[in-house]
Amino acid sequence: MNRRTLLALTPALLLPRFALAADRIFYEPGNAEAAMKAGKVVLLDFWTNWCTTCAAQDRVVAKLRAGNPAYDKAITFITVDWDKYSEAKISTDLHIPRRSVLVAMKGKTEIGRVTVETSEASIKGLLDAALAAATA
Repeated sequence: MNRRTLLALTPALLLPRFALAADRIFYEPGNAEAAMKAGKVVLLDFWTNWCTTCAAQDRVVAKLRAGNPAYDKAITFITVDWDKYSEAKISTDLHIPRRSVLVAMKGKTEIGRVTVETSEASIKGLLDAALAAATA
């Protein structure tokens, strides 16, 4: 592939990525912490826009959310930009080793996590555990 073709295709390749990002909250210091302090169930997605595993996880999460509206009613989805916040207190306190980690929290209690996993079954299991915690 030549450079001109690559540059022409880049926006098309990135478009689905940004479309998925529109329906969630991006982390800013304090917003996830406030939700957790309030006792809400939060799914933290430690993500980068260039990570193919993160993109695969996004597709699965989006599919599961579309198929079960109860997830959006009970869970606050917050995306943490790994490139920006890998050394932030939220990442270090939760011992997040890398990008492409999904962590479900209820308050300050970890419900579960999925690390570098893209299977629908694994991610659904995490979302179901978060949903159960929210309705308990």
